[in-house]
Amino acid sequence: MWSSFWRSRDRFSLDELRYLTDQLQKVQIVNNVNKNFVIETLRSISELITYGDQHDSNYFDFFMERQVMGEFVRILKVSRIVSISLQLLQTTSIMIQNLKSERAIHYVFSNEHINFLITYTFDFRNEELLSYYISFLRAISGKLDKNTISLLVKTQNEEVVSFPLYVEAIQFASHEESMIRTAVRALTLNVYHVGDESVNRFVAKAPHADYFSNLLTFFQKQCLYLNGMVSETLKNPDSDTTTAILNVVDEIEDNLYYISDVISAGIPEVGRLITVNILQLLIFPLLLPSLQLDAVDDIQIGAITSLYLLCCILRIVKIKDLANTIAASLFCPPEAFVPHSETKLNGHAPDHGHEIQQTENKNVIEVDGCSKKILLSLSSSSLVHPEYIISKGVSRVTLRDALLSYITAGDDLQVLSSLSMLATLLQTKELDETMLDALGILPQRKQHKKLLQQALVGEDLREDQLFSSGRSFIRDGFSCELDGYLQNLKEQYGVACSSLEVGTSPSVHRFQVLDALVSLFCRSNISPETLWDGGWLLRQLLLYSESGFNDQHLELLRDSHKNCTYALLEEARGTWPDLLVTVLRDEWKRCKRAMEAPSPRKELKCMLLPLDKPSFDDVLPNKSSFVAGERMCKVVKVFVLLHQLQIFFLGRALPEQPPTCPPSDIPENSRARNAGLDVSGPKLGSELRLVDAVPCRIAFERGKERHFCVLAISVGAYGWILLAEELPLKKHYGIIRVVAPLASSDPTIDQKYSRWLHLRIRPSTLPFLDPAKLITHGKAKTKAPVDGRWTLSFMDDESCKSALSMILEEIDLQSNEVKKRLKPLLNHEGAIDVPDTSPHPPDDASSSTATPSNSL
Repeated sequence: MWSSFWRSRDRFSLDELRYLTDQLQKVQIVNNVNKNFVIETLRSISELITYGDQHDSNYFDFFMERQVMGEFVRILKVSRIVSISLQLLQTTSIMIQNLKSERAIHYVFSNEHINFLITYTFDFRNEELLSYYISFLRAISGKLDKNTISLLVKTQNEEVVSFPLYVEAIQFASHEESMIRTAVRALTLNVYHVGDESVNRFVAKAPHADYFSNLLTFFQKQCLYLNGMVSETLKNPDSDTTTAILNVVDEIEDNLYYISDVISAGIPEVGRLITVNILQLLIFPLLLPSLQLDAVDDIQIGAITSLYLLCCILRIVKIKDLANTIAASLFCPPEAFVPHSETKLNGHAPDHGHEIQQTENKNVIEVDGCSKKILLSLSSSSLVHPEYIISKGVSRVTLRDALLSYITAGDDLQVLSSLSMLATLLQTKELDETMLDALGILPQRKQHKKLLQQALVGEDLREDQLFSSGRSFIRDGFSCELDGYLQNLKEQYGVACSSLEVGTSPSVHRFQVLDALVSLFCRSNISPETLWDGGWLLRQLLLYSESGFNDQHLELLRDSHKNCTYALLEEARGTWPDLLVTVLRDEWKRCKRAMEAPSPRKELKCMLLPLDKPSFDDVLPNKSSFVAGERMCKVVKVFVLLHQLQIFFLGRALPEQPPTCPPSDIPENSRARNAGLDVSGPKLGSELRLVDAVPCRIAFERGKERHFCVLAISVGAYGWILLAEELPLKKHYGIIRVVAPLASSDPTIDQKYSRWLHLRIRPSTLPFLDPAKLITHGKAKTKAPVDGRWTLSFMDDESCKSALSMILEEIDLQSNEVKKRLKPLLNHEGAIDVPDTSPHPPDDASSSTATPSNSL
């Protein structure tokens, strides 16, 4: 047998197929002696059948005539060797995948041979065997259509009673190996998308409908695992868990996209099952209770993780009933979703530790001890804060109120998460506009469109409502759609919503949202990036005018803008005035893109990751120029946001660039002109005139003192301290040897040695302004840089004072130039009056007792 098998033959011929089939039929038992022969025969037959299917129908005629599929099954029965099972599954999978003709596929699926292989008891303790088996099942599902699927099911009275392919596959739906889970999901989608009504009824009824609840149970475990990782990261921000969190997030989002694909198959009963299971297994017991304002011991998931998951579900799982039920649930108190929970008197915001107290003045609240005006309008009945409404010991604070309280008093991540939730609701197309209106987040343009449509169809609507300021759009209270979903929550899920206030209308809730957002812009402990997200949401809600605001809103926004304007003005004499205009122009463009973008710029997963803290705040003192640089960038970002919002509220289009003055020409009598420098600034090794330069000594290395002439020069918004080496053969000329930034030099005469002048030397630029050096999640931080220190020694006290006076004078000139360039921007609508010049430091600055910065 062996010699005949290995003799030379034409591999791709009908004779070869006949010969291999004869040899296979002679095999009565498979053992270690002939297993290699059987494996090679199975592989070769599969190869020939695939070839014949595409080139010669006689091959498959022979395959059917000799019932080769039956021989495959017989070989499996007479073998207990794993390698034979592996080869048979692989052979059949390859053959099925490559068959093109409907006739061939129809034959392979008939005669119950495929179902026998599907239901055969393989030893799945062998992981490789399980992998081949799942691939085999997936290959079959790839050939399913309304004709072939009937060959794999058994029916009774026109109802499917057996479908081994589907039933066996879903047993591995929650397997620990992700590749197996993926293959099973691909198989199920192939089944659902066939569109066979009887099969659809089969998968949607018990016990097979348990697949969907098991799917959500598995998803629930993933969510709890993610929450554990996020909680650990929040407790220990320095832990390197970012990559692990992102991996889990990817799996969770993949699960949701799979659920979305299942829904897209268009099986109504399956869509209903998924909706019910998402609500009953995930949203009601886990996600919504976590949003309550007081921490409760038995809450299994954190508010940040909960909001992330809710956003993901709304964005990915496109089910109208699910989206509207989630939105309606926000009008319920958190306790409604926690069985047998006792309502607690609430006086604190969740987790962030900010105590919010009601003062005697009803129009003032205290947040962290700072009084702020409550943004109450005549049309709003209350402001959403943790002290919202407590009646007879039962909290009437709803989940919607909790979301707004996160914005007004939560920490950075809580604010970001709540804003993301509101933005997601706003952009969920499956959500009824009446639901958005009830939540208070229906954009004004849609409100006007809705009112116009009502007027056109003759509904009772006064014309003054359509063209009013937006404070009383709807007088009839909440919509019947919301009432219907609230009633469904009570009847189907047993969730009772506390009754809404009599006379409450969407306009009241709208002003509560505006109250929260305006309050957010008055907070100083929130990152600019998060404030930008709040600005995006505010622009979505309002038209290009102030009409959506009341006077208190505008007053607070103007005050906040004015405070930020003063802070920006201080930066003109701060550590980085030379970069201030450049940073301002860059951030203006970025903020404009973010505000005008169709959706928030951040991905949802950002709310699960620790926000980037200042890069060097934990290793450098507050006087460090790099810490000051990050503070400057934050001030600029907040100013740009508030300034663009001011322009937006005035109904004007945002310019591409901020209105600033062009750089001034260099004055004829300036030190820069006298030294022979132009706008390009000084260059190492170049020659300059030593007008006003003061001779000094400095040691850059221990024991190596050098003689230089120090000269301070400003050119427009830039300034430098130069150390030049005097030319021996050219009087009053020198070569530039050292260049350092003028800004932040902080010149100070030593208190003990009055001929010594101490200078702080900051770097010329900020590394985090370079996109290539930006610190991103999961990457190592840039090495913390340090400021330099110079100590210049002069011949006498007068020379030291002269150098100090020169440096301070040039610092003033540099600062005044920056203020001049910013004046059109800072004087916008009379925000503040920017003076043309700033006063010089007092004459006794040389004897200042300020302690110089420590050497780093």
